[in-house]
Amino acid sequence: MEKLYYPYEDFLADTKVLTQKIDWEFDAIIAVARGGLSLAQLMGEYYNLRSVYGINTIGYEDTKKLQSVDVFNIPELKDAKQVLIVDDIVDSGDTLIEVLKVLKKVYPDITFKVASLFYNKGAKIAPNWYVKEAKGWIDFFWTVDMLKNDNITGNN
Repeated sequence: MEKLYYPYEDFLADTKVLTQKIDWEFDAIIAVARGGLSLAQLMGEYYNLRSVYGINTIGYEDTKKLQSVDVFNIPELKDAKQVLIVDDIVDSGDTLIEVLKVLKKVYPDITFKVASLFYNKGAKIAPNWYVKEAKGWIDFFWTVDMLKNDNITGNN
């Protein structure tokens, strides 16, 4: 499988492009953790929005796709009416489908839309906004860089 390293500089530039594409007013952001956390934080700063939340999912173990997606840690969306869900990539679409299913069940009166940096055109669902088409496995800087050069293993 082809792997593409995605550095911070590209992330920053693409996040700016993404903010220019989003033509919708929202009052909260939900990051799909872990991949969407960095994006949500930057977008919260850009939009001067403090209602930035995370929702957890497990759909991969390393690069191996699991048979189902576990969604947990549902945020408390007190006064939200329109919520932007952000993630680093919509690959198969399975994670996004499950996240939307859970959020719409808990919050049927909230409108949810999705933005991602990457989108695989073969996914079962598309984000409302994205920047680049995914054409292989993407090694994001937040996954790779902490493990380089410092003898950090990630294990305690």
